[in-house]
Amino acid sequence: MPPHFPRDSDSDHNVRMPFHRQKSIYKLLGGGKVADILLWKNRNLSAGVLAGATLIWFLFDVVEYNILPLLCQIAIFAMLVIFIWSNAAPLLDRAPPRIPEVIISEHVFREMAMTVRYKLAYTLSVLYDIACGKDLKSFLLVVGCLLILSEIGSSCSFTSLLYIGFLCAHTMPMLYQRYKTEVDHLVARGSEDIKKFYRKVDSNLLNKIPRGPVKTKVK
Repeated sequence: MPPHFPRDSDSDHNVRMPFHRQKSIYKLLGGGKVADILLWKNRNLSAGVLAGATLIWFLFDVVEYNILPLLCQIAIFAMLVIFIWSNAAPLLDRAPPRIPEVIISEHVFREMAMTVRYKLAYTLSVLYDIACGKDLKSFLLVVGCLLILSEIGSSCSFTSLLYIGFLCAHTMPMLYQRYKTEVDHLVARGSEDIKKFYRKVDSNLLNKIPRGPVKTKVK
């Protein structure tokens, strides 16, 4: 039975769901092992990833470890383990340790570099178009988001900000899949409220801003 949501006014009848999912959230996340981890299909693996990220955040943000000493200490510990194992293997009649060769093709690196370059160029192009003022709504939205990020960044460290972002990415897909009907309804209501607020601001403030004549390009 679908959940019942309380209605505040008759305008709720006109609220339309913003999401028309033709693909499941599992396929939107790639449908591979990453999607399994984010959707907690393998609880042990997902919990292990979360515990590892929490440990990294604790070391760098709470204990205030530096990355270089930590890497050096990990390397020292690994070398000590290999040293003891290699020298004790003949005495215990066991094979010495073998480190598997990690082979990463040049093609994979080229594809990653090209993908990063394409995404960066596309993002800069979009931000440039918004900064030119072609879409005032998008301009104000981006400026507002940057101000919010600036306030958040000034109140917590960069490591904590990355950890919060990881927690959101690691838990929100699973929570959305479980409560997608409720979330879709709330997002639809919020989207309608934001549109109403923008229409009021546009009619009462933005339309009263004097603007110069639009110059047409001479070919």
